[in-house]
Amino acid sequence: MSTQKNDQPIQADSILFDVDGTIWDSRDTVVTAWNAVMEREYPEKGAFPKEFLTGLFGKTMEDIAAALFPELEGEARAKMAERCFQYENELLDEKPGTVYDGVKETMTLLAKKFPLFIVSNCQCGYIEACMKGAGITELITDHLCYGDTLAPKSETLRRLIEKHGLKHPVYVGDTQGDADACREAGVPMIFVTYGLGTVENPQISIDSIRELPQVVEHCSMAETNNNK
Repeated sequence: MSTQKNDQPIQADSILFDVDGTIWDSRDTVVTAWNAVMEREYPEKGAFPKEFLTGLFGKTMEDIAAALFPELEGEARAKMAERCFQYENELLDEKPGTVYDGVKETMTLLAKKFPLFIVSNCQCGYIEACMKGAGITELITDHLCYGDTLAPKSETLRRLIEKHGLKHPVYVGDTQGDADACREAGVPMIFVTYGLGTVENPQISIDSIRELPQVVEHCSMAETNNNK
């Protein structure tokens, strides 16, 4: 059951989605990929537990690299992390993450009224793997990630919003990092409780992505311009 501080649905001209914890859960495949790289190229490091990995989802590639390889520095750390990210993308093409219930059906419904976008802190190629695995590639108007911008999520959000001239975007995410980025970018966020993280005092929360059409109301660009 969704909860919100006011009874009116959010007026939106577009919907932007996070990936991990919002569209799918890829932890099993990702930890398999990273540990395969460790076994092959850095056996003395040992395996990464899935629990450790969970706490890294949503962070930037740079922050993840620092957490994975604190003992390495500079180019050595960057190269080892890049090998992990590259094999992760390759393995996800063969073994996609687990797509959350209702994602494709709900996005198909929403795409009839809204342009849909994806913004994530991931590496290049990861969003494409997610869209393919979830069967939503044709539903997504555009996407942008940390690998494209090398900037915090708030800035990545702003760049995509400016590129498409969005006036009333809404972001759907699952972590406090998402909420902080949305606040910095001036974008309202809908928190999905089924994801990987928590958010302090979310304005709106939903327990299933199937609830999303109930809390987002279409606001066309023409309506937006007339209300200026």
